[in-house]
Amino acid sequence: MKFQRIQDMRTDADLSQKELSQILHISQRSYSHYETGSRNIPIEMLIRLANYYDTSIDYLVGRTDVKKASPKTKKENPGL
Repeated sequence: MKFQRIQDMRTDADLSQKELSQILHISQRSYSHYETGSRNIPIEMLIRLANYYDTSIDYLVGRTDVKKASPKTKKENPGL
């Protein structure tokens, strides 16, 4: 399953795969596999991506079209 949204979020932020992989502390190759869907994205990485982009995991994986994380979710989970 290709994760088009994480690619779209990255390009909207004007980041290369290499730049984002450095931010996430993973290899560019691993990140590339996540975008293409050739490797499943670990939940920990989805959380990091959602936090970085200030959005929800549901948005990143295409379960909702609401881009911003809800304030209630942020308030209940301040450490995320």
